[in-house]
This record gives sequence, C-alpha cells and structure tokens, in this order.
Amino acid sequence: MDNRSEVREFLMSRRAKLTPEAVGLPAGPNRRVAGLRRTEVAVLAGVSVEYYSKLERGAIAGASASVLESVATALQLDDTERAHLFDLARAADGIPTSGRSRTRTARQAPARPSLDWTLDSITGGIAFVRNQYQDLLATNALGRAFYSPLIGDGGRTPNLARFQFLDPAAREFYPDWDRFAEMCVAIMRAEAGRNPHDRAMQDLVGELSTRSETFRRLWGAHDVRTHGTGTKRFVHPVVGELTFAYEEFALTGEPGLVMLVYTAEPGSPSAERVALLASWTASHPLVRGGTAP
Repeated sequence: MDNRSEVREFLMSRRAKLTPEAVGLPAGPNRRVAGLRRTEVAVLAGVSVEYYSKLERGAIAGASASVLESVATALQLDDTERAHLFDLARAADGIPTSGRSRTRTARQAPARPSLDWTLDSITGGIAFVRNQYQDLLATNALGRAFYSPLIGDGGRTPNLARFQFLDPAAREFYPDWDRFAEMCVAIMRAEAGRNPHDRAMQDLVGELSTRSETFRRLWGAHDVRTHGTGTKRFVHPVVGELTFAYEEFALTGEPGLVMLVYTAEPGSPSAERVALLASWTASHPLVRGGTAP
C-alpha cells in the first residue's frame, strides 16, 4: 500500500464527513462540497493552507506531533482515527509503530504450552487468539465449538475476514452481517496503517477486494476502529442465537496477537445456550482438543 495515497485518502475522507456547522463555521453561499474545504481545516488546525494542502497530498513525513494533534482536533478524529493518523505519519518517517517490528509477521500462534493452558482454563466463555490478518490461531474448547462453521474440517488457517466476505454461511452466523463487515474492515484498516509495507496484509486486502465488492467499497471508505469491548450477536447452527459481551487483550509477549473472550450475561438465555454448547462440545471429539489448524 502506498503511504502517500493512504494519508491523502484518509484525510480527505475525514474532511468530507464534517460540515461547517459541526465545527462552528458558516456554510456560506455557493458551496460546492458537502464537507469542509481545505482552507477551513487549515484555519481550524492553525496551519497555513499551503502546509495543510501538502499534508493532504500525502507528504506527511516530518510533520510534528503538535501539527498532527492540531489536524486531528480540527477534523474531530476519535481516538482510533487519531492513532491511525499518527501511525501513517510514523510509517512515512520509517518508524515501526505500536512496538511491532516491521520484519515480524505473526502468522502462527506461538508454540508455547502456557498459551494453550491459559485458553483452556477459560471454560465459561469463548476464548481465541487472532493476529493482525484476522487469522484464527488458537481457541479454547468452547471456541472450537463456537467457530465450527468457520474452522470446518481443516485445511488452511481459518480467517475471520475470508469467512465474513467469502463464505455464504457468514450471513447466517452473523445476524448483524453489515455491522460485522464494517467492523472487520475498519479493524483491518487500522492494522494496515501501522505497517503499510506488510506484504501479507497487502495480499489479503488484494484478495478480498478482488472477490468481494462489499469489502472493496468498505475498504475505500477509510474508516478505522479498534475492537476493545462491546456486545455482539451470533446465530450458532447447534444452539441458536447468542448475545455476548466481548473483551480484547493484547498479548504483549507476541506483538500483533490479541486474545478475545466472549461471555454471556449470567442467567441469560445466552448463558443457558453456552452451557448447551459445552455439552455438545464434550460429545464431539473433533472440537474437544487442539488449537485451530
């Protein structure tokens, strides 16, 4: 991915989302653009129009932290968008971001028994590890049962993004499919901004863009987000609808890997269905042992 192009399109897309009224400016007559003009962003950021225009053309290398903060404030970027802008700037300066080495690609789960023990110790919820490419690398027993529509019978490493956009079963598994699609792409966008030179990410984006018009459209929107915490709904083929709260934990010993844990509210119908899923898991050897292939 071309860093200059990424910077240009990200800034333009954020500028297009704001109206003069939203930032306390008069709209004025004969306005040709729905969003802010470059001149307006420059005024709000306290920089010259020429300098902001240079940034929006993608020439962000060397921009100071104070300038980036001012631009982020002018464009009303949220925390994730702000971090993305700084990631793009660091990439332009040749600085690895978020403590992640550019030469390291966490494609596989680490061969560390303690990680498996940790996952297996979580018996009341779905626990799994994924990397920045949305590969499902390791799960606990409930996770293998829960993600059985994605994991299947083997083959290449299960990938949440490929399942989302290329497998018709995802439409049934994710009742809020459109929301999941937006979330998936926005998370990948944020990851890609940390290292625009990541060949594996480029290949995955290229594959999904070629095979899914929806992915291509969402990728072009330049929206970014982090996972963090929230709630999600699923429809599992064995136990039916499940509503989970989720929490994401960075594995600091393995940069690029995160653990997610889905849990149901105690006493809720979803909690009862998780117990049913656990019973089903105990009677199916295929999902009882081992990590994701």
